[in-house]
Amino acid sequence: MSIIRNMELASSGENKIEWVKRNCPILRSLEEDLSRTRPFAGKRIALSVHLEAKTAYLCEVLAAGGAEMFVTGSNPLSTQDDVAAALVKAGLNVYAWHGATEEEYFSHIRETLSHHANIIIDDGGDLVNMLHTQMQEELPYVIGGCEETTTGINRLIAMDKAGTLRFPMVLVNNADCKHLFDNRYGTGQSVWDGINRTTNLIVAGKYVVVAGYGWCGKGVAMRAKGLGAKVIVTEVDPVKAIEAVMDGFTVMPMNEAAKIGDFFVTVTGCSGVITEEDFMVMKEGAILCNAGHFDVEVDMKRLREIATETREMRQNIMGYTLPNGRHIYVLAEGRLVNLAAGDGHPAEIMDMSFAIQALSAKYLVEHEGQLTEKLISVPREIDLEVARRKLAFLGVKIDELTPQQQEYLNKHI
Repeated sequence: MSIIRNMELASSGENKIEWVKRNCPILRSLEEDLSRTRPFAGKRIALSVHLEAKTAYLCEVLAAGGAEMFVTGSNPLSTQDDVAAALVKAGLNVYAWHGATEEEYFSHIRETLSHHANIIIDDGGDLVNMLHTQMQEELPYVIGGCEETTTGINRLIAMDKAGTLRFPMVLVNNADCKHLFDNRYGTGQSVWDGINRTTNLIVAGKYVVVAGYGWCGKGVAMRAKGLGAKVIVTEVDPVKAIEAVMDGFTVMPMNEAAKIGDFFVTVTGCSGVITEEDFMVMKEGAILCNAGHFDVEVDMKRLREIATETREMRQNIMGYTLPNGRHIYVLAEGRLVNLAAGDGHPAEIMDMSFAIQALSAKYLVEHEGQLTEKLISVPREIDLEVARRKLAFLGVKIDELTPQQQEYLNKHI
């Protein structure tokens, strides 16, 4: 690539990061604080998160706090090359490009981890997994890490139960200021941003099938309802199924929903959610997409095997002709539709999530060698600090407990 082209890419990425910065007041305030106190001075941070402008700004905030940053993406199709170029221009170490092959993707993770990182910031668990399975020589350098997603936390819980997790991990996704807003409102909006910009089709009056009614599924279903869709939820958890019913949605098994749906969105974190049995009963023209972390919720491998014809209909839409002659369409190759076919969560939402990340990383440095548990909840004071900053920037004031009220509560809790 020519020097001129690199400069053009970096300039485009810088503009995207500047737009994010203007809409992330919490991170701006943390950047000011961290640049003054520099808690990460002398520390190396390895980060694997979807490499777009909001992630890039988090990286710049951590660098302002003194960290030497080693950055890669957590999904080859969500990496934005202009943003990566802007970070390189800013002096950060970046190992990622859009459309990397599976081999290239894992080589980028390996390179990111090969510099004796002290803090790990992960999205889905690929960094932590490689450290424990292929790069154990790097483990002694690690103080701890932070995990962004439900999927990554599930992997950490499995490792902890097996006794294989070697360093403390802060469960960022479980913080109230993360999952209550990022997973629900962020996923809800960004998924439909990706679907709508990719398909250019109306949602109102159509049947939308949402697989999974966790916080992300709740957000996707809520936004679909707001767009005028008739929403069906599929679930394996009886409690969440009751929630969906009481929220006004129809609940049924996937194989029944498959016969009805016009749009399908998987948000489970599991594999094999939509399978060959479901493909074969779908209506002509059904549209499928995934908003879970990995591209295994829709069984793409089997769909490609049984399809009699495959045809790209428009960017990020692949059409498959089934043996019964019907056609179904998959967005973004079954990868995260809100990132592979969109720009991810709104900046104001990620402002809260990434503030939790930055403060959790700071907590790990401040408590180096003191944490005995491997799975660490985000300290409540971090959650409250982010919430208070958010309210201040929104111009919202709330009540405070009087000393008498606090005394009453302390007696009765």
